[in-house]
Amino acid sequence: MKRFSRHDGKGFAFLWRKAAGYAPKGKKRMTVERKIASVFRLNEKNWMKHANPWSVWTRYSVLPLIVLAFWSRIWIGWWCAIPAAISLAWMFLNPVFFKKARSTNNWASKSVLGERVWMNRDTIDVPVIHKTAPKILNGISSVGMLLSILAIVTLSIWPAVLGVALAYLGKSWYLDRMVWLYEDMKHVPEYAEWLY
Repeated sequence: MKRFSRHDGKGFAFLWRKAAGYAPKGKKRMTVERKIASVFRLNEKNWMKHANPWSVWTRYSVLPLIVLAFWSRIWIGWWCAIPAAISLAWMFLNPVFFKKARSTNNWASKSVLGERVWMNRDTIDVPVIHKTAPKILNGISSVGMLLSILAIVTLSIWPAVLGVALAYLGKSWYLDRMVWLYEDMKHVPEYAEWLY
């Protein structure tokens, strides 16, 4: 039986990096955000729909609706599958539901434009000052999401409230950082076209 060494490119570390999506040296890997955007069908046209402030503000309804829909199993039993399906459909439909924004010169729209800049950091680098905070804030938001899921499973009200609050605290702060990122990067010709 052949033993893999650390240096032959076939050891455990190599397989782990490959499974995690790391690209070979000299090549950049696709950002997680780009993968998520593809799940939500966010192409050029749909990103501009998502930049509509109505899309941004109504997106805040998604997590409470999902929590409430799954929580409703204690009242309506398996019929909770209907509101659960509707709330999950709303999560996927929301970014493309509204028309293209009349203007993107507002906080909500710039937060989405900043998300696009952050997603594109695999092709156009972002300033060092913006490289850490979004990761931390997404981590905070993710902890809130996990707490919300745990609360749904165990039917615990306070973890549900705390989870939703933590998720939205992280997300709101993240969106604010995305506005700042966009303001710092709007000099890039590709990004300047998004502002009207």
